[in-house]
Amino acid sequence: MLTDSLKNKVALVTGAGRGIGKEIAKTLASCGAFVIVNYNSSPDAAEQTIKEIIKQGGMTAPVQCDVSDFDACGKMMEMIINNYGHLDILVNNAGITRDGLIMKMSEEDFDRVLDTNLKGAFHTIRHASRYFLKQKSGKIINISSVSGVMGNAGQANYSASKAGVIGLTKSVARELASRGITCNAVAPGFIETEMTEAMPEAAREAVKKQIPLQRTGQVSDVAGVAAFLASDLADYITGQVISVDGGMHM
Repeated sequence: MLTDSLKNKVALVTGAGRGIGKEIAKTLASCGAFVIVNYNSSPDAAEQTIKEIIKQGGMTAPVQCDVSDFDACGKMMEMIINNYGHLDILVNNAGITRDGLIMKMSEEDFDRVLDTNLKGAFHTIRHASRYFLKQKSGKIINISSVSGVMGNAGQANYSASKAGVIGLTKSVARELASRGITCNAVAPGFIETEMTEAMPEAAREAVKKQIPLQRTGQVSDVAGVAAFLASDLADYITGQVISVDGGMHM
């Protein structure tokens, strides 16, 4: 149903070198979008995403940018508009973790996570909104987390950043709605990625017991929702947080 739904659209996916970001980039490309694959310090991973998109017949290009850098994000947006003429879809996926108990968490670890996960989303939205307002159209999709909804022990910084993304999403949605711009968030639960594959089996089983559907999610589960929100089918949806977590949060 979503095949060719994004034809002639230009999409930027931050942190698209691996995991959820990579799958979102591939899915948007399969729907016809020209996908700009953003990465910071992993050019090889981004190149792999590019190769896989091209192999499936999609159109794509890479762009390096540290989203925690406000000015760098401005230059990235300017380059996109100059090179491709317009930007239609912004997916804020770039994120990092620096887990630790609150009693032992350093200020540096707290700040670094918020700088990338929350301020990074602000930076890209801040600069992209200029062009969206001129176009009177645009789709913003922010990747939050079930941790931002429920909290998670040992992830005070990450949970705070993802809760902040939800607040940012709702505020931006209210500000830009009258101009035909939507802003929504996706809150994934326990999704199978390279990071989760490294977890001990006992820890994985413990997490599964918290999931009503009794299984972990796939990156395609999240990417499918992102593609829907990027399409015309979601034109009347804004300011929402869609949980993709197997029922962990109801």
